[in-house]
Amino acid sequence: MLAKVGLAEPLIALGLVTPDWQVRMHETCERAKFDLAHIASDTPYPFRLQCEQSTLVSLALETARNEAAIEVRMGARVTAVQQDSESVTLSIAGSEPVRARFAIAADGARSALREAVGARFEGFTYPETTILATTTFPFHEHIDGLSNVNYCWATEGTFSLLRLPKVWRCSLYADDGESIEEATTPASVTAKLERIVPGASQHDVQEIRAYRIHQRIVERYDHGRVLLAGDAAHLNSPSGGMGMNGGIHDAYELADTLAEVFADGDLARLGRYSRRRKAVAEDAILAQAHRNRTRMQERDPVKRREELEALQRIANDPVRCREHLLKTSMIAGLRQAEAIS
Repeated sequence: MLAKVGLAEPLIALGLVTPDWQVRMHETCERAKFDLAHIASDTPYPFRLQCEQSTLVSLALETARNEAAIEVRMGARVTAVQQDSESVTLSIAGSEPVRARFAIAADGARSALREAVGARFEGFTYPETTILATTTFPFHEHIDGLSNVNYCWATEGTFSLLRLPKVWRCSLYADDGESIEEATTPASVTAKLERIVPGASQHDVQEIRAYRIHQRIVERYDHGRVLLAGDAAHLNSPSGGMGMNGGIHDAYELADTLAEVFADGDLARLGRYSRRRKAVAEDAILAQAHRNRTRMQERDPVKRREELEALQRIANDPVRCREHLLKTSMIAGLRQAEAIS
C-alpha cells in the first residue's frame, strides 16, 4: 500500500526489517517462531517492519506538503460539524469554517467528529494496565534466540520485547498487589527489567508510560458525508501490531472509494466502505488482537504449555503457518474485504 505513494522504500530504510516473530517461555527459551518467508508468494514484503509511528508520519507529511492539492493545517481543532445534501462544513477553533464534499474522521480514539455525528463507540476496557518502558539495553545480545518481536511468558507474569532501530520497547505489567502508581516508578520498572535480564537496569530507560487497552468499534463507518477511519472507528489491543496497520487499510479503502464517488457520484459506495472495513475490523483485527492478548495473559503453567505446543505445531507446518501468517499479517482481511459488496 505504502509503495503506491512512494513511502515503502524510504520507510524500510528507516525501520528494522524483521523476518520472524515469536511466542516464548522466558526461563527455558522454548519458543514458537513464525517465519514470514512462508508468505513470500503473497506479498513482496515478507517481513514485519519495526518502525515508530512518528517516522511514518514525518514521511507522509513531507509527501503531502509537496502536493499542490493538499493543504496541511496542524492544531486545527474541530468544534462543530454541519452537513447538507451536497457538502459538510467543519467549524474550526480560531479559524474560518472549512467546507468540503466529504470529511474523514481520522482524529483518533477521542474523535471529536465521531462525537459530533453521534456515532456510538461500543465495547469494553481491559482490566490490566500496560506499562511501556523504552530502553537502550540490547536484549538481543543477552537472550538466546531472540527475535525483534517477542511475546513472552515468565514465572512472574507476561511481557513483550519489541526492537526498534535504536531502542527496545518493553510492555510490562504491575505485580500482584502493586498499584499503577507504584509500578510506574523508575525503581519498579528497573526491577522488572532486571528480572528479564540481570544488568538491564544499567542502561538508560528513556520513557515510562502507563496506558489502558480498549476494544471498541462504531456501528457504522459512514455518517452522511463524514467517514470514520482508524482509531476513530475502532480500537483494539496492540498485541500483534494491528491497530495502526488497520487504520492504514481503512485509509486506502476509503481513498479508493472516494475516487469512485468523485467519478460517478454514487454515494452508495460509502456504505460499501463501511461494510467492508467494519467486517474486517470485527473478524480479522479485534478478534485476532483479543486472542493474542488473552493467550499472553494466561497464568496457568499447564495451559501456557498447551498454548505453546499448539503454536509450535502451527509454526512447524508450512501450510498451517502460511494460513496463520496471512491472518496475523492482515492479508487475509484485505482479501475478505474485496469479497464484500
